[in-house]
Amino acid sequence: MAEQSSEQSGVSRRSLLRNTAIAGMGAGLVTLGGPSAAAADTIPAVGEDARSWPKRRGKSMIGVPFKPTPNPRFGIIGLGNRGAGMLTDLLGVPGAKVTALCDNRPEFAQKAAKVVTDAGQPEPAVYTNGEHAFEQLVARDDVDFVYVATPWEWHTPMALAAMRAGKHVGVECPIGITVKDLWELVDTSEQTGRHCIQLENCSYGQNEMRALRMVHAGKFGQILHGSGAYLHDLRELLFSDTYYAGEWRRTWHTKLNTDLYPTHGLGPVAAYMDIHRGDRLARISTMSTPALGLAEYREAHVPRGDSSWQETYVKGDVTMSLIQTAQGRVIHLVHGVSSPHPYSRLNYIAGTKGAFEDYPARIYVEPDHSGHKWGSWDAYKSFDHWLWTEVGGGNGGHGGMDYIMLWRLVQCLTLGLPPDIDVYDSAAWSAPLPLGVLSVKHQGASIPFPDFTRNNWKTPHAGIDSPKP
Repeated sequence: MAEQSSEQSGVSRRSLLRNTAIAGMGAGLVTLGGPSAAAADTIPAVGEDARSWPKRRGKSMIGVPFKPTPNPRFGIIGLGNRGAGMLTDLLGVPGAKVTALCDNRPEFAQKAAKVVTDAGQPEPAVYTNGEHAFEQLVARDDVDFVYVATPWEWHTPMALAAMRAGKHVGVECPIGITVKDLWELVDTSEQTGRHCIQLENCSYGQNEMRALRMVHAGKFGQILHGSGAYLHDLRELLFSDTYYAGEWRRTWHTKLNTDLYPTHGLGPVAAYMDIHRGDRLARISTMSTPALGLAEYREAHVPRGDSSWQETYVKGDVTMSLIQTAQGRVIHLVHGVSSPHPYSRLNYIAGTKGAFEDYPARIYVEPDHSGHKWGSWDAYKSFDHWLWTEVGGGNGGHGGMDYIMLWRLVQCLTLGLPPDIDVYDSAAWSAPLPLGVLSVKHQGASIPFPDFTRNNWKTPHAGIDSPKP
């Protein structure tokens, strides 16, 4: 169905915002497919008014510690590129045990099982019998924590199944595709008392954690503005026959025009701004460029007989969002994977005393710098987080941040600490995906963020910049 302008369709910005401030979970505005065509779902709009929040059916999970679990036992669902790499890092964390694996491709699961035994651990249980084999894994008594690294449409149902089976769960990004998904994850976490965590590795990067400590030390003054991004030229991988099984990731570019991968850029900036620890994400406006890059790449590199020639791409090559917080701060968020660009997450934070900008890392803060010249980031190593000075990244993936994240997760499970990232953070960081669909559809209209904490965002509590136990 062709899109209409707001004037043509009779939708004014005021009426759009009025209509989005609906009660509960009603009135879906966009229809999407879930894990199967039969699992059609909608993106409801949830406004700022407390009456629009689903009623809490359990207890808040803010600050709730794990039960102390020495030698925590992990089950892993999805053993492709990401899952296999994280398995290797997890096996290097002292105390972590891997007891169960699941992938509907038997060769991937068996290869991963050998990695476990080669690391000196007992042979794990392996599940490969179809798309719902994960239900057997989450039901096991010898699994304490489930890690999900599958195509995105499976993230929410797998996380829900894990929590309902009594397991804590960590999910790759995004944690959900629709606003309904995100509220269901929040509600289920509260009902079951099990944590649901966006395993956002970029929040544990060395530069990100150093900048976070500097923010909390007041080096940038009062925080005003930040930028985050996922700028990564994935064109070759998106058209690979093997890298993304069934080319699932490219398929999303035929379905949605929004920021498909918001958490790498948003997670660190949200931490800088103490989101859910004194501030919250309040509204978002999203726009996308034309979708040209994938079709141009296909024209140049893909034979005419390939099935991809039947695809029409709707995801703009670059999607940009502006997010305003309750305190009036502004976050600039960018996503672009289908045009040439050096890798960047921007990772920028600015306040009344100066700014830090990554890619390459540089800093300008008063009174240390003047004359409009960036200073050396290396001069601020004394602000490195204790996880980097005492644990270090080792040989883990993505420059060591993967290992740091997993090491810290195992520490929290072992000692019975609250997780650094909770279900409310996780839901908010993924929300630009569905909210962006609405905003792009309505010419960049400002869309209110759901308050997944249900007005519990003002109280400071530990997060990524957690003290050493």
